[in-house]
Amino acid sequence: MARKQTPDKPTCLITGASAGIGAAIAREYARRGWNLALCARREAPMVALAKELKKEYGTTSHIFEIDLFDARATDDLIARLKAKGVQIDGLVNNAGYGHPGTYLESEWEDHAKFIQLMMTAPCELARKLTPNMVENGFGRIINVASLAGHMPGSKGHTLYAAVKSFLIRFSQSLNMELEGTGVHVSALCPGFTYTEFHDVNGTREALNKLPAYMMMEAEEVAQDGIEACERNRAVFVPGGVNKTIATLGKILPNSIAQSLMAKNSQKFRKID
Repeated sequence: MARKQTPDKPTCLITGASAGIGAAIAREYARRGWNLALCARREAPMVALAKELKKEYGTTSHIFEIDLFDARATDDLIARLKAKGVQIDGLVNNAGYGHPGTYLESEWEDHAKFIQLMMTAPCELARKLTPNMVENGFGRIINVASLAGHMPGSKGHTLYAAVKSFLIRFSQSLNMELEGTGVHVSALCPGFTYTEFHDVNGTREALNKLPAYMMMEAEEVAQDGIEACERNRAVFVPGGVNKTIATLGKILPNSIAQSLMAKNSQKFRKID
């Protein structure tokens, strides 16, 4: 399908763009000639990133300080984009965190916020932004899932693997539904990555004990993930070690995989 409305530069909306994989994806899209709409709760890091990318690539970055825990945030974001006249050609649902502890240690309100940010907001943004991409015959959607979505659930961080598994299946379905429209959809499933994510959820000490070959740099994850989306890979696991782990998660009997997860959960999950 031919593109009907071609901007000077396409624009990619990235949630959780203030640090880590989100910021690395922003840098990679800027390097590829895209403009950006950066979304996160912290404005200052996005302002600094926008200045960096403007200087290096001439990138125009629209900055939106927004809290996707709020169920009204997606509508507010869409309204602000329209008010600025910003057409979104790409969407990266990256905002996320790991909620520590076991399921009963947190109130339902905490879990509801987690689901809102990690599952509802990505689905809602995709539903509201994709029709325009289809109409224009071009679009890119990356849902940042996780290697955890290919594995049994762990003890602690109870909803994390479940939500990431959902994002993988959602991406697969949407990828098939949009075949032939010019809109590519991909679930990016990184494993252990050097970011502040692990500082926030209290697992940094455990990860520092991992061998270097099990860790990836955010920049490598971003480059490989964007390239996979360009190839319209519905699901992509970056890194050879991660690919091996994902494959083992599929071929091992559930009883064995779950037993291994039970024995090792506390190494990588914050359980008080």
